[in-house]
Parts: sequence; C-alpha cells; structure tokens
Amino acid sequence: MTRIHQYWVYILTNKGRTTLYLGVTNDLQRRLFEHRTGKDKNSFAWNYQCWTLVYFEPFKYVKQAIAREKQLKNWKREWKVALIVKENPSWSDLSNDWDYRGWFDPNDPPPGFFSQHRVEQWGSPEGQR
Repeated sequence: MTRIHQYWVYILTNKGRTTLYLGVTNDLQRRLFEHRTGKDKNSFAWNYQCWTLVYFEPFKYVKQAIAREKQLKNWKREWKVALIVKENPSWSDLSNDWDYRGWFDPNDPPPGFFSQHRVEQWGSPEGQR
C-alpha cells in the first residue's frame, strides 16, 4: 500500500508582526506546537516569539516544499507581506481552532505555550493580530 505524504511550507509571525519565520514540515500542527512550547530554546521562532500562523501551503513532495521554502526565504519582506495579505488579509492566526487536547494538561501547560483561546490585546485599531 502506498503511503500518502503531505508537506507544508508555513509562515509564522510575532505579536507585533515585526518578524517573519518560514519553515517546512510534514506535520504542521506538531511543528507549531514545538515552536510554541520551546522544544528548541535556541531556535529563531522561540527567541522572537513567532507563534502566530499566518500562511501555509501544502505540497505532495518534500523536494517541492523545500524548493518553495527556499524561494520564499529569498523574497523581499514586502513580497512575503503581500503573499500573506492576499491569503489572510487580517493576519489572523490560522491555527486558532486547532485542537491540542491530549497534547498537554490544560491545567499545567508547557512553559511558554501560546494559548489560542486566550483573549489578548494586540494594540491594533481592529484588535486583530
């Protein structure tokens, strides 16, 4: 039986939208959880608190995903912003409705876990991320 693979190129940002992080993974939910819980405390995403998923693209083949990630990493910031705005004009967290029940004890979340359901003040006029 043939196994179907799925790969994702994704963009994360921080609260102020001042930093963008691009990555590639075969499990987007798991990888985002790792970013938000600081699996690697020395990682770029952890140090810059890039925990808001603002863009992602699916790919069937890992080589295609890696090529797209490299392409996007070479883009100017303004092009990346235009790509995000085209697909997600409000820069909302696309993982907001993802269910992490069973991944950790809600009464004792991992240090630094970014709760999607917590109401936060973002400082923008619309209160959007």
